[in-house]
Amino acid sequence: MDTIASLFSFITWPVSWVIVQFHKLYGAIFGPDTGWAWGLSIVSLVVLIRICLVPLFVKQIKSTRNMQVLQPKMKAIQERYKSDKQRQSEEMMKLYKETGTNPLSSCLPILAQSPFFFALYHVLSAIASNKKIGVIDQSLLDSARQAHIFGAPLAAKFMDSADKVQALGASLVDVRVVTAVMIVMMSASQFFTQRQLMTKNVDLTVKTPYMQQQKMLMYIFPLIFAVMGINFPVGVLVYWLTTNVWTMGQQMYVINQNPTPGSKAQDQYLGRLLKSVTAHGEVRGRTKRNTVKRIVSKGPDRNDIERKFITGLAKLGLAAQEDGTVVKSETAEAEAEAGAAQRRQQPKRQTKAKRQTAAGQQGGAKDADSSESGTATSLQKKAPQDDKPKPAGGKSASGSSRQAKSGQRKGPQRPKHPSKK
Repeated sequence: MDTIASLFSFITWPVSWVIVQFHKLYGAIFGPDTGWAWGLSIVSLVVLIRICLVPLFVKQIKSTRNMQVLQPKMKAIQERYKSDKQRQSEEMMKLYKETGTNPLSSCLPILAQSPFFFALYHVLSAIASNKKIGVIDQSLLDSARQAHIFGAPLAAKFMDSADKVQALGASLVDVRVVTAVMIVMMSASQFFTQRQLMTKNVDLTVKTPYMQQQKMLMYIFPLIFAVMGINFPVGVLVYWLTTNVWTMGQQMYVINQNPTPGSKAQDQYLGRLLKSVTAHGEVRGRTKRNTVKRIVSKGPDRNDIERKFITGLAKLGLAAQEDGTVVKSETAEAEAEAGAAQRRQQPKRQTKAKRQTAAGQQGGAKDADSSESGTATSLQKKAPQDDKPKPAGGKSASGSSRQAKSGQRKGPQRPKHPSKK
């Protein structure tokens, strides 16, 4: 770790200068040798860096969403050119170029933070070794070594020996308890941030390998931070815990205000937006109008959540416009009422047992009807024969007294078909 940190020694001077400037501010309030002064200086350094990285964070969000949308197309390319890796790479690059997507954009905030992270590690390691670094002179070095955060020195580590911790004016138990709590909090914040992204801000209608990859990272990253955290000084743990909390809050804001289409967060957001429109009769805020504008521009390509929102507006007698506003519309209200009436007229779906019972009753009724009709038919057939006048002499109409052959139906016979003669 010290070797890696030395690679970023070129930025240790700016980092140490920023920390010293914040230390002057907080030292005047809490005292120059307190852990509050030095700890808040590190927290302020994180906030300053993350504010500067907001444009990169916006690019990260766009890149992540584009990658989610492109996953089905990427999978199709992989299947199509399975045996030709070169052609597969060319088609992938062509797809990225056409859509303006950069796969590395999702890693930009982490990559941009790395120099500051290792520079801070280098500064704190120098403080622990009682060495001057950057703009930190001997007086500031002594002040930093005396600073304790909840009883743990700023430059102490979980794996430090008892002698080294004692040289910094603390006990090994205090150092390990404080560092262990901070490591757990750091890993938990990382896990919650990734889980929040997976459960709320992912399009659940598209099942892609990207989702499985993100799910794995949700468990892998916290473990990596937990293992690496035992070698971080307390000041670096403060830095990383602060940046994790910042990321979690920033992501929570983005999910609530600009969720991924088709995600659970979008359903919740449009539900809140529909309540706001119901209460005020209009779309308030430029961000909300832009959201409605995007939904209107999609037309038939809207997802189920967006169609549900448009239907909700129609039930209120409102129609969304291309500029993101809503207006009263009698047509929309009539269509919504007609749809509701049609849904009310639809029969309620019966259970399987009820359907079988009804079918049995209907079958019994048909059998009874058929038996009654059969009896009536037979009576009707016999009635003409009884009423027919008998010829003189009691003989049949043919004048023959011979009986009908056994098994042969009495009465006139139907002539055979010519083909059977």
